Amino acid sequence: MRFRRGSSLSAAALQAARTRLRPIMMTSLAFIAGVIPLAVATGAGANSRIAIGTGIIGGTLAGTVLALFFVPLFFVLVKHYLTRHRKGQ
Repeated sequence: MRFRRGSSLSAAALQAARTRLRPIMMTSLAFIAGVIPLAVATGAGANSRIAIGTGIIGGTLAGTVLALFFVPLFFVLVKHYLTRHRKGQ
């Protein structure tokens, strides 16, 4: 929205990243907290639960990092590319 209102491309992407930070982090941390019992399981079938839990935690952390850093980066890159090619450069 800020880009459409006249802000620079990088400023709009940075503001969007700041706005999205808390909801993404809270969702990811809540999900990881819910999966921790799988990662620290004991008893019968614990090995499979530990494998599933650590895989889920690792995937969630990787997805969070990708969402926080690469989504704004790709927005800037794609928007810059489209803007240059619409002007005929």
